[in-house]
Amino acid sequence: MEYIYIVQASLEPSKCKIGKTNDLERRLKEYNNMTGKSKENIYQYLFACAVEDMSAVENDIKEEFYKFRENKSREIYFYNSPLFDDYVKFIKAHKLFVKEILVQADDKKPIIKIVKKTTPSLEERGVTPKELMQKAKNINNDEFYTQYEDVEKELVMYDNEIWKDKVVFCNCDDAVGSNDKNTSAFVLYFLRNFKELGLKKLICTHYGGGIDLFNQGAKGYVYIYIFTKNGFTELKKSPKNYTGSFDDPLSLKILNEEADIVCTNPPFSRAIDYWKIIIESGKKFIIISNISNAINTAFIHYFKDNKVWAGYNRIDYFLNPKKQLVDASGHWYTNITITNRPKYKHLKIIPLKEIPEKHRQYDDSKTLLVDNCYIPNDYKKTFAVSARPILNGLLEKGYKIVQDKRYEPYINGKAGFARVLVQKI
Repeated sequence: MEYIYIVQASLEPSKCKIGKTNDLERRLKEYNNMTGKSKENIYQYLFACAVEDMSAVENDIKEEFYKFRENKSREIYFYNSPLFDDYVKFIKAHKLFVKEILVQADDKKPIIKIVKKTTPSLEERGVTPKELMQKAKNINNDEFYTQYEDVEKELVMYDNEIWKDKVVFCNCDDAVGSNDKNTSAFVLYFLRNFKELGLKKLICTHYGGGIDLFNQGAKGYVYIYIFTKNGFTELKKSPKNYTGSFDDPLSLKILNEEADIVCTNPPFSRAIDYWKIIIESGKKFIIISNISNAINTAFIHYFKDNKVWAGYNRIDYFLNPKKQLVDASGHWYTNITITNRPKYKHLKIIPLKEIPEKHRQYDDSKTLLVDNCYIPNDYKKTFAVSARPILNGLLEKGYKIVQDKRYEPYINGKAGFARVLVQKI
């Protein structure tokens, strides 16, 4: 009988070996009797299966996952729960797969809970998503982790050519650890798609400012991933006194001298500082920020001056440090050209008189207010809209923002929802 297996050493949780053998029991004994190996470094199988041709399957695994190999000449691969699932799924789908012999569940893999009845909802607590993000003055509230599916949903919308031969910098994220809890969705996405995107290098930084993000310790470091002719290589550097913050001198040096595209989820409480640094750097970026930035005075001028615009998607849920889903509305923002924006269809650009009366009114200063993404195409004066039309691409449809600060309408002396003033070009 011929077998393919995945084995791991207890003291090397970030790696695994995917190999072949015709004797599983003997092979495991060989691992655990290697000369010079620590007695505490015990090997165990994570997965094993019978196959028709172990050499052929092993070669296909090498080709499929070459970007995750530690070295071209060895069968050592990066390991975490999502990658392990990928390895097993590929092997079991192989045409030469016969049957599964054993699979060990990763006991470190956390359970993601969708909090409904056990924890009060935002509505039950009297808190809106906007208020939750505004409360991010507290550093603990900055610990919003992006779900992998949200990263993938956004980034697949961009042409692969924008990534080719580029250095991607995740300057508010982390490296791939041994399981979901210490793995960044951003970094995992780029590692999984390194070859398809044609990346030159991936650089990510770990923030060490007194909190333990991704359970990676409270010391700042830099992780660098490079694919060369000798295989996929990871380098970890922990410079003395390096904080890992996006505004640390070393982070700024990497941004200005090495990075081509920045892609990350920066801390919401420091969004003003972050946007200033990234936009002034002149680098391309795809980042997440508060959904209301388009009507926030601190950010409006970037939209007005065409230095940033909405990405394709909004994000309604993030993960907290316990990996529980949290309601908190964010949105993707970028300075990379958006083509065929699906949300254009939400804009209802029609003559003013055709807009239902309940969705148009004038405030105390006689400024027109329109709602529900209705946009007058025959109105020459300025009018006020919410953030939604801006996020749906209004500024790409022949309209411009005319004031650098948010507009606060008053109706019968009472303040209404904040807006932004726009005008047809």
